[in-house]
Parts: sequence; C-alpha cells; structure tokens
Amino acid sequence: MKKKTILTLTILTTLLASCTNDSEADLVDVPNENTVTYTNYVKNVIDSNCLFCHGATPSNGAPMSLTTYSLVKDAVLNRGLLDRISRPQGSSGMMPNGGTRLPQTTIDAITKWQTDGLLE
Repeated sequence: MKKKTILTLTILTTLLASCTNDSEADLVDVPNENTVTYTNYVKNVIDSNCLFCHGATPSNGAPMSLTTYSLVKDAVLNRGLLDRISRPQGSSGMMPNGGTRLPQTTIDAITKWQTDGLLE
C-alpha cells in the first residue's frame, strides 16, 4: 500500500513538473483589455458626439470630416482634437461646439489612445 502511494505521488510530481512554458513561443498572447483602439472605443465617441457637424459633409462651420479612422487620427495629430475636447466648458473653441464637455474619463481614454499609438 505504501509503495502504491509513493508511486502515485512520484508520477503526479513528474507530471506537474513537466507542465512548464520554457519558450515565449509557447505563451498565448492575451490582449490587454485596457487597450483603447479606434474601433473598440474612439469611433463610438466620435459618432455619438461629433458627426452632427463633422459628418461626411462637414456642416455648421466644421473644417473637416471625422468619419474614418484616418481622418480622426489626422485630427488628433495635426488639428488639435485633444486640445479642443479638453478645454473647459464654455471656453472658446471647446468641442463639441455648443454642447456639454465630454466626461473627463472619455477625454482620458482618447488621450490614452494617442499615447498608445493611435491603434485602429
């Protein structure tokens, strides 16, 4: 009986010890759930808050469309989009124009999107 227990423990120990990941190729790439991308977050914010003026045909004095990833990316990199949405409520040039300032958590997420490389 004692030999059977020792044999079972030896086999279990051997099996457990052989379950390792010694190479990076064995590891599964788990996406970071905190990653902000255009598709999973930014597009919805733009669609809900900006397209009234920044649609396919800009209106109400909007200088550009924000209907695609490349246009929104360009607005962040070259047109001051983050500056405009970060201005205090009622400030000149604050966006959305004539609306309520976006929640700070939304602004922070879009800033993180830029910091992380404007992922699509």
